[in-house]
Amino acid sequence: MKVFVTGATGFVGTAVVQELLNEGHQVLGLARSEESANKLIAAGAEAHRGDLNDFESLKSGAAASDAVIHLGFIHDFAQFEEMCALDGKVIETIGETLMGTDKPFLITSGTALFSRDGLTIETDRSVNPHPRIATENAADAVAGKGVKVAVVRLPPSVHGKGDVIGFVPTLIRIAKEKGKSAVVSDGHNFWPAVHKSDAAKLYQLALEKPFESGTRYHAVAEQGIPFKDIAAHIAERLQLPVVSVTNDEAAEHFGWFVHFAKLNNLTSSEETKSALGWNPQHPTLMEDLKGDIYFTYLQ
Repeated sequence: MKVFVTGATGFVGTAVVQELLNEGHQVLGLARSEESANKLIAAGAEAHRGDLNDFESLKSGAAASDAVIHLGFIHDFAQFEEMCALDGKVIETIGETLMGTDKPFLITSGTALFSRDGLTIETDRSVNPHPRIATENAADAVAGKGVKVAVVRLPPSVHGKGDVIGFVPTLIRIAKEKGKSAVVSDGHNFWPAVHKSDAAKLYQLALEKPFESGTRYHAVAEQGIPFKDIAAHIAERLQLPVVSVTNDEAAEHFGWFVHFAKLNNLTSSEETKSALGWNPQHPTLMEDLKGDIYFTYLQ
């Protein structure tokens, strides 16, 4: 099938595009620049010029395709609430174009909507007032209009070669800037994780298998790595001390990233694995951290 992909040249999007092409699909990738268009063409995809603020380009891309995978998101944390609201509008716009068709629409959200004790499963719905809930609210609204929608929740760490702006690189940069690697309290909060290639495989499987509109999938290979283990390894590699900070001190140390540093996000993917036959096979987060992916570019 021909698949319209937003965020097609991003870290996860690049892997998804390649997975789709490898499985014999055609890809129409949203490209906001000539550089992005050239990357898509070089990969074997077709470029569709436009961006997430260009609703007409989103409509025409969706109309010209047999399915849509929405991976694009503007990571401007200075205007985070506005970018989350925009994501909701993007979903509504694409959804309107797909109404009256049976075209599958995969939408990207995050497990980080849930921060609590206990295990989050696919059927859980967040009541968190976090701005990012706009994505899932828009997905449900579109599903309520008869569009065939599924939501893929990505974990805080989608890791692998090329991850230079994600959560782990952010932690490394903060540690270098502050001269110490910190945990909040005892650091016994948990981050789930997935390798980008395993996440890409999940999108491909979800696209091809029947699903009930409103379904949530968890792209989670590891349900929870202790934050203290991540911080300790960063400290070891950078030859810095590990320190514990209080809740009050955490905001000063982590800045805008404090919510994620405190995140307690144990997440199951058992229902996803069963439904899709998904079997993560690529390196774990700690295996990638122990390699050269995250530290050579910081030398």
